Amino acid sequence: MFGEFLRIIVRSIKLDKTLYKDNKNFGEAAIYFAGLIIILDGMAGAVAANTIVKQPIAMSGLTAILTWLVWALFIYVIGVKLFPDKETKVPFKKVIIGVGFAHAPGVLRFFAVTPELMIPIIFITQFWIFAGLIISTKQILNLKSNLKSFGIVFLSLLIIAFLSISFVMSRMNALPISYIS
Repeated sequence: MFGEFLRIIVRSIKLDKTLYKDNKNFGEAAIYFAGLIIILDGMAGAVAANTIVKQPIAMSGLTAILTWLVWALFIYVIGVKLFPDKETKVPFKKVIIGVGFAHAPGVLRFFAVTPELMIPIIFITQFWIFAGLIISTKQILNLKSNLKSFGIVFLSLLIIAFLSISFVMSRMNALPISYIS
């Protein structure tokens, strides 16, 4: 079981598109593997960020799970409901597993042990995850075009960024003026 989990991580890190086509990778344990990858990704990000800013690692794991669900939901809605191809008939569970698997490169953030390594490693792994999301979206949704897959993932990213910025800005406006100085 652990060997299967490691194979999924390695294949995702290698950006192996066949990972997402092979139905045996979407069996009973797949949702748990995807969830564990997401939790490890969140913890690795917290470890990397803790070289500069201290934040609770457990909170990062919970935030990663919430972000995973939001990513998967937007990719599903945009790719399956709004702009599907003819062969795009896939359950939400397969999308959420694919999004989880695509986050495996984020586990490499554990190597950001010094402040000098933090920015480059986070930057590289974030692009790596984005590439993994494009590949997984194309394969899982049976899309013919890499550009369409990129568009679905990029539009999802824009929506998530907009919602995140809106949330932060609303929290800033909720603070009493005396706190802002």
